[in-house]
Amino acid sequence: MTSSLSRFKGLSVRQKILIIFLSLSLISLLITGLVAFVTISDIGNYAEQSNSALGKAAVTDSTIALQSVAESNLMKIAADEAEITNIVFVDTAIGIEILAAQAVSLQNNPPFLPIIPSFPRDTPPPDPFSGTVAIFAPGSTSTPQSDEYRTLAGMDDLLMAVNNADAELTGVYVATDSGIMRMYPWDDQNPPDYDPRVRDWFINAKTSSGYVWSGPYVDASGNGLIVTCSRAVPTKYGTWVIATDVTTDTINQNILGLTLDGSGYAVLVDSRGNVISRPGLSAGNTTWNEAFTTENLFDNPNPGLVETGRKMVAGKSGIDHVRVDNEEIYIAYAPVKSLNWSFALSMPASQIVAPVKTTESKIIESTRISGEHIDAQTTRILQIFVGLFIILLIVVILLSFLLARIITQPVELLRQGTVALGKGDLDFHLTIETGDEFEVLAHSFNTMAADLKKNIEDLRRTTAEKERYAKEMEIAKEIQDNFLPEFTPAIPGIELAATTLPAMEIGGDLYDFIAVQKERWGLAIADVSGKGVSAALFMALCSTIIRVSGGAEADPSVVLEHANQLIYADGRSSMFITIFYCVLDPVNRKFTYVNAGHNPPMLVRGDPPKVRTLEEGRCIALGVVPEVKITCAELVLEPDDLIVMYTDGVTEAFNPQDEEFGEERLMDYLQKHRNDPVQEIIDGLIDEVRRFCGNRPQSDDITLVIVRVI
Repeated sequence: MTSSLSRFKGLSVRQKILIIFLSLSLISLLITGLVAFVTISDIGNYAEQSNSALGKAAVTDSTIALQSVAESNLMKIAADEAEITNIVFVDTAIGIEILAAQAVSLQNNPPFLPIIPSFPRDTPPPDPFSGTVAIFAPGSTSTPQSDEYRTLAGMDDLLMAVNNADAELTGVYVATDSGIMRMYPWDDQNPPDYDPRVRDWFINAKTSSGYVWSGPYVDASGNGLIVTCSRAVPTKYGTWVIATDVTTDTINQNILGLTLDGSGYAVLVDSRGNVISRPGLSAGNTTWNEAFTTENLFDNPNPGLVETGRKMVAGKSGIDHVRVDNEEIYIAYAPVKSLNWSFALSMPASQIVAPVKTTESKIIESTRISGEHIDAQTTRILQIFVGLFIILLIVVILLSFLLARIITQPVELLRQGTVALGKGDLDFHLTIETGDEFEVLAHSFNTMAADLKKNIEDLRRTTAEKERYAKEMEIAKEIQDNFLPEFTPAIPGIELAATTLPAMEIGGDLYDFIAVQKERWGLAIADVSGKGVSAALFMALCSTIIRVSGGAEADPSVVLEHANQLIYADGRSSMFITIFYCVLDPVNRKFTYVNAGHNPPMLVRGDPPKVRTLEEGRCIALGVVPEVKITCAELVLEPDDLIVMYTDGVTEAFNPQDEEFGEERLMDYLQKHRNDPVQEIIDGLIDEVRRFCGNRPQSDDITLVIVRVI
């Protein structure tokens, strides 16, 4: 008995099934012949019905799952592309603000010769990118010898720098009320009767307090459809308008060039529903001096598209199902926040459920073939039972081999699948259509392989996104560093040093040295609310505003009152800035200052040295309320006076025991080192704070500006 059992265990699954089936068949053949025939018929019908029901359920479940995943993916893509579009246009606006700051700076400085040359329109340079072109509009009263023309030449180097820094730009230029236009790169395509002063981008910029974007129009230089970002700058010569061009083709290729399996369609619209860019948008036969009529979502006869357009111009995000030409379309949309524009991506529903339709047809065909096969086998069994017992027995044996193979073949296919998956072939697909647990198991196997492949792709995509984010942070840091002074000015009778140490990759602190009329200098130290990219961008805006305000006015209270108006007017971010601003008069030894919510500086005076804080001239932080009234405080400087300006990253540094560095430690350090060179005082103080914090990370940005009277 044991020997027989051992031999049975040594058989394959197919052999075991064959033996058992033959034994049962021989025993029950004569007794249950008729019952077997009826049962086989019932099993065939049940198998056919099960196949059909399972196929319908699979189609229904797949359709629901695909629709849900498609909506989620479309919404994520639309939101990501809207954010990328926002970053591209914000970068262009930052370039405009840099040029505006340069234009303001030129008003208080004598004209200087630019590094790059300028060529007339009728004298082409060797390379258009090697110089600018100066154009006089019809009726212009200016000449190359005029003071405004020479001052305007000071913009040339920065025009080239801004154009080369942004690959999306077609050209950068500045036009004046007097009819002068300087453009980079050099171009002679503008018609002789071209006058920038009558163009919409010039007129709209003059009526706006910030930068504005135009709608699409035909470029006079032959670049096709373009949109223009422009900003007006008041000067002593009249208004200068700085502008940059981006072609709609560039927007289509770099921003809207998105397709999903060849069927996605992206569009960018403004706050009034006008189409800024879409695939296939062109100027047609419109010339540069003719108005270009752009499309508007609200002119579409489809009410579903119009309703989606209303949501887009309202700044909403979401996904809508709209029927267009008797076909359902998925439309995902998200706002481009900095412009109050909106980005939308559409995809036909038929493309989403196409795989399900293919699977449905395969299941129907498979069910039909299985039904025909079962009917044929049932008829054959009936014929065998009518015939001789010997013939019936032979047929049973043949069927036994066939059924054994049918039962074991899915197991073999599953084994092959596990081997392929183990070797890394995630595209291996099992096709088992038995209508039983093997088919369910094969479906689970295919789902597992697909999920594993998707997870790997998601991991790769996430890694790429992190690398892109790190690169963007690096670029943001470079931009932020460019807003800080490159060097400390040499002021007679004054020893000056400054530094900043961000807590993150980029920070929200700033300091600046601003040349003021009559050999006076404006010194600023400030701390914006928040941290990270938002704080850095807000810092860049505030730095530009303070530099422009300080360069035009010698009274610190007037400077901060004007800066507060500009910062509050751009207060969409709900952020604010604390600032200590002073005007240093080294000739008369006067130190005039105001403090907008900032840490009061410390004055070290006398021998032995005594430290006190400059508490006068205080007001609320900038950007909180629309109007502030500030009273200046004045300090008469004495030899060896040491004035230390700092941000709260110094006094609010914490050690592992949650103790604060505090003002007392700062005063004690300044008393001990008041005679050291100012740069050594800064370096030593930073080392002192680091020793105090130990292994605890820096919690806030650290910025120091130190002034010593010689």
